[in-house]
Amino acid sequence: MRFLCASLAWSPDSGGFPDHQEAERYAKQLKLHGYNIARFHFVDAALMFGRKLDLDFNPEVLDRFHYLMAALKRNGIYWIMDGLSSSRGAYGGFDDRWSLTGELKLEVQLDEKAFQHWLAFQQKLLASVNPYTGMAPIRDPALVLIVPFNENGIEFDNIVHRQDGRPAYADMLRAPFNQWLKRRYGSTAALAKAWGGLQPQETLEAATIVLPASGRERSPRMRDLQAFFVAVETTSAERMAAALRNLGFRGVIAPYNNWPTIQTGLSRQKQQAVAMNTYHDWIGTYAPGGSIQQTSSLADAALYVRVIAATRWQGRPFIVSEYDQLFWNRYRYEAGLVVPAYAALQGWDLICRHAHGPVILSYGENFPHKRQMLPYAIALDPVARAGETLAALLFRRGDVESSRLAIPFMVRGEDDLTSSPLDREPEGLTALALLGAIGLQTQKTPSPSDQAVPAPRTESDASRIAAALRRNGGLSALNQTDMSRGIYESDTSQIRLDQNALRLSVITPRTEALAFAELSGTSRLDKLTIGNATAPGLFAVSALDGLPLEDSRKLLVIFATDARNTAMKFSDPHDRVIADYGRLPVLMRVASIDFSFPGQGPWRLAPVGLDGKIKPVIASGTGNLATRLTNLGPDGPTTYFLIQRDP
Repeated sequence: MRFLCASLAWSPDSGGFPDHQEAERYAKQLKLHGYNIARFHFVDAALMFGRKLDLDFNPEVLDRFHYLMAALKRNGIYWIMDGLSSSRGAYGGFDDRWSLTGELKLEVQLDEKAFQHWLAFQQKLLASVNPYTGMAPIRDPALVLIVPFNENGIEFDNIVHRQDGRPAYADMLRAPFNQWLKRRYGSTAALAKAWGGLQPQETLEAATIVLPASGRERSPRMRDLQAFFVAVETTSAERMAAALRNLGFRGVIAPYNNWPTIQTGLSRQKQQAVAMNTYHDWIGTYAPGGSIQQTSSLADAALYVRVIAATRWQGRPFIVSEYDQLFWNRYRYEAGLVVPAYAALQGWDLICRHAHGPVILSYGENFPHKRQMLPYAIALDPVARAGETLAALLFRRGDVESSRLAIPFMVRGEDDLTSSPLDREPEGLTALALLGAIGLQTQKTPSPSDQAVPAPRTESDASRIAAALRRNGGLSALNQTDMSRGIYESDTSQIRLDQNALRLSVITPRTEALAFAELSGTSRLDKLTIGNATAPGLFAVSALDGLPLEDSRKLLVIFATDARNTAMKFSDPHDRVIADYGRLPVLMRVASIDFSFPGQGPWRLAPVGLDGKIKPVIASGTGNLATRLTNLGPDGPTTYFLIQRDP
């Protein structure tokens, strides 16, 4: 089952959890928009906001949370829970619960008191009966997935804290690292021999072995630190999973949901499933002066998708718990095609575009994060909303097929660790994810040698593997992939990426779509021909009645370009550095495009407002449909149009 996830990361600045009446409306809207699962993120922060005592939940927030869970369930929408999201956990007396301060993400893996705090939160929130469902959430079949603690990888957490001027690695790691080294090497002499020497004051007997002074150090010391992280994270994940099972949970558990490195891949080796977060052109602040790169995700051949594809352990569930190509990136129309198409090709189970919430019930709400479009505020962004509509069709509905091709990346174990904690699967090899399904696999599991990526990776070449796949039938002889020219075609022939032209096309029986940075001429997909576009954008046509495009009587057209806030200002000529986010109303970039495809009988085309209302017809004809379309209709701009044909 494919899950299209609604990210619910509410805070007081975005309005918080809705009351009962609004929860009913909100759950219904999520269902209508195609979502069948919702992720509860930072619930701990919402429950503890303004609270002085540990685990002293705000009773009104708890009631609203319980009611929304029930409303979602009544609408057939499952749940994902973070065991904890905030580094402050459920401790009282903090007012920075949505920031990255606090040590709990590391402490919970090393300190018994911190672990018991984590467990107490699970017991109080998840193992207590929800009065609106009559069940404890942890025993409710609606709860599909638990991420025990969001983004709590040890290396990642230390990188986050380095930004505050702290040492490369937290001092609380030193004692357990020395204990681990003592068990591994037994003596100072043995350790010194393995590392090629120690500092004068360092001995295992006195537990004075120091941590690396820099996160970029490349040394045997750093390699052993990574092996230590694998040991700690593996044990911690097993302990958290056992605790959740003891409380009655029977769903999927997926710890360590970010950081796509060799080390974290080994930490996830024994997990039931893998969850990952990934972004293109990430930004972590709303403050003026924040910047993005303003680049296309197609320019690096969807790297943000490829890097997480290589973290999956083959044969296990894979969940994208967060992703986005963030506002105000002018190419973000790509995300609605790139992620759902390649997620479907990879056979992933769930995708979740990260947001405060994916839809809104009204414009103009007086909350700081709803007064204008912001990063992660996709509900207000017509470009992101159009992408989510397309994701519901390509991914959840299943328009894009899963690959029949499996390309395993072979793993030996600790021997694969390098001397750097930042090393990950080579980018050149992850390009294979654009052809078929990739993932990690132990050396113990045999695979055809001509389509596996062996370990170590030093002798591997993606072009040679692609050529071997052609020879053995894994790829058709007609497959257009030419990596030297930046062209990648999936084994299903449904997805084609042209890296240099910044174009991605998807061709399926029920949907044809193209994301393009420039389209001054025409482009023929299969049935659909488009061209002469006056701006970059995303164009898609999808049958809504289950029939092939040429036979369909009811089709949705999506045409998304760019959108900005009124009075939005930048500090540079390339629109990379934000000076002022501006205000509502949203302004959409006006554009027009020619398109045509075959069919029989009378047809008519009408804009559909962002509220879902069908507007008056703007074009009509008989037989083959051919027209020039503008996104500025008589009643204002939109990203949606409806084509209807009479029998």
